[in-house]
Amino acid sequence: MKNGTDLIKDLSISSPSKIVMLVIDGLGGLPDPHTGRTELETARTPNLDALAAGGICGLADPVAPGVTPGSGPGHLALFGYDPVSSNIGRGALEAVGIDIELQPGDVAARGNFCTIDSKGIITDRRAGRISTEKCAELCKILDGISIDGVKIMVYPVREHRFVTVFRGKELNPELTESDPSRTGVAPESITAEHPEAAGTANIANKFVDEAKSRLAEHKPANMILLRGFAKKPRFPTMQEIYKLNPLAIAVYPMYRGLARLVGMEVARTGTTLEDEFKTLRDNYNKYDFFFLHVKWTDSAGEDGDFARKVKVLEQVDEALPDLTSLGPEVLAVTGDHSTPAVLKGHSWHPVPVLLCSKYCRTDAVKAFSESACVAGGLGRIQSADIMPLAMANALKLTKFGA
Repeated sequence: MKNGTDLIKDLSISSPSKIVMLVIDGLGGLPDPHTGRTELETARTPNLDALAAGGICGLADPVAPGVTPGSGPGHLALFGYDPVSSNIGRGALEAVGIDIELQPGDVAARGNFCTIDSKGIITDRRAGRISTEKCAELCKILDGISIDGVKIMVYPVREHRFVTVFRGKELNPELTESDPSRTGVAPESITAEHPEAAGTANIANKFVDEAKSRLAEHKPANMILLRGFAKKPRFPTMQEIYKLNPLAIAVYPMYRGLARLVGMEVARTGTTLEDEFKTLRDNYNKYDFFFLHVKWTDSAGEDGDFARKVKVLEQVDEALPDLTSLGPEVLAVTGDHSTPAVLKGHSWHPVPVLLCSKYCRTDAVKAFSESACVAGGLGRIQSADIMPLAMANALKLTKFGA
């Protein structure tokens, strides 16, 4: 019995029609206690509402009902991959995203510079979101450490984020994380999830201790947190599965890395929303699938900044005519997961999704929001179903069976 990806691979055909997948990171929200409205319900989004009215809407579970997804599985599901069997650590994604060539056997981890107090308690998991320039300076302090024959390389990413690559023999990424994902506690010790990883865990903990010593005088960035230990995986590419010529447009390295892992070409783009939409226009005639990623909604949600998330949603809506004027045959708008500002983090709540093409059966939804999309014609689907639906609406899938 073929799985869904194998079936779509057999049915996919190449055609000139174009698909744009606009991923608004952390899109879904929860009601503000004072107003009873979510971020989407609060934002003024006439263009998104018009698309919802002219398309078909629903809600999507990135992994499964009740499961809170990370960004990796959330995006892999949007690209049509099984988010469980294809799950990878964020370290590999982040490394590939900044063009690090991971060698066989390398183990990469995603890192945060953080702030600890005199008792070793985390007071800020992001070190006040230090500048990227400051991050680069601190990475130089940690780069090149050697522990038990393992070379450790540290690369700046953006703001407080960095990548650590462990290079040596018999390294195993089956490790727990040192990031407890909350403040008010100490960083956790890294432990082996399998006996074969015990040596790698010991090296990682020694590195963290050395980093703490070297960063002691660099408050607010006086400690590090590591998570997402991983080796570089191998996936079937989107070209192999869908016969597409795909382009990714994303500012943040992790999403650029994820796109590369599934075979997308990654565009050079600037650091603003306007830059991303311009990059789409500039490359529109060269590709037939576009992954356009908007990060700032997720950042605002994680910071618990409801008003800022609303503002970003409104900015996306204002820019939307630059996209729709291109006339893609299919436009899908959704998120990789929900990041409600009231929770200050990812959540298990399904994500609004809308799909526009001239072959959609329009529903009664007139606004793009959680409460409106729950009544949409798509119903409640898996995020992995979005890609086949987009392909079908672009007439890129042939008939199954006689």
